[in-house]
Amino acid sequence: MGDDLGDEWWAHEGKSDASEAEEETQEKQPTEKPSTQTQPEKRKRVTENTLKAKKKKKNDQKECIIPQKKETEDEKSTKPKKKRKKKKTITDVLSSSEPKPGCSADLQNLVTQYFSDKRSVIEQEELKLLDSCFLSSNDLTHTLSSYLKQVCPKWAKIQKQHTEMSSVVLLIVCSSALRTIELIKQLTAFKGGAKAIKLFAKHIKIEEQVKLLQKGVTHIGVGTPGRINALIEKEGLNLKALRYMVLDWNWRDQKLRRMVDIPEVKLDFMKLLESGVLNGCKEDKVKIGLF
Repeated sequence: MGDDLGDEWWAHEGKSDASEAEEETQEKQPTEKPSTQTQPEKRKRVTENTLKAKKKKKNDQKECIIPQKKETEDEKSTKPKKKRKKKKTITDVLSSSEPKPGCSADLQNLVTQYFSDKRSVIEQEELKLLDSCFLSSNDLTHTLSSYLKQVCPKWAKIQKQHTEMSSVVLLIVCSSALRTIELIKQLTAFKGGAKAIKLFAKHIKIEEQVKLLQKGVTHIGVGTPGRINALIEKEGLNLKALRYMVLDWNWRDQKLRRMVDIPEVKLDFMKLLESGVLNGCKEDKVKIGLF
């Protein structure tokens, strides 16, 4: 009993407490293992949160940039815009200026400009016509009949001498079918007993016009350059008896365009000049007048 009492009792109690604490930690360790499994879930949550935070930052940056663009656009809108100059059309030019009568130099300039990139320099010189190839031009005071009486004073004699079939002595070139009809009506005071024919494509077949030219002698032809070219190509009309070619130069349509201001008519007119008119002028057989 004495030995037992001699031992320090509090030391045994300390040891028992430590051993009990170790046993408790050993028992708790297997239960704390699931905590390791929850760590990746926490990491996932952290990464998701960081991604969301980055997206928010990007969105915030974008939201900060957008108002800057709007400001630049607003600044641009406040700046005065340069107005583009509209190209003046023929109608604009002529509506603000008085019409001028055409002359032989106008036709000569038109021919040289058209063939400037199509012919050589030597060939272009050959296209130049002498002043003797032209009739006096209309000064905008004449009607068609009064103009023709002035430039063709011997018309009655010329009319009687003409006996060539499929040809005309006087060829009047204009821009449209309606203008052709108007000009034929204006010829009544000049033509006398001469026969005039309409030479345009609208509502008239080319075969009918060829038959009319072959039936009898026709003195005057009035029409568009497109149909006249077509008749020459089909040999329904020839220029053997041609002595005068009058161009409806000064007349203007509703858009204030002349015959040579309309691209299609201009091209056909140049083809007509090449088909034999220019050669006839050089040989002093054909004279050109600008009405």
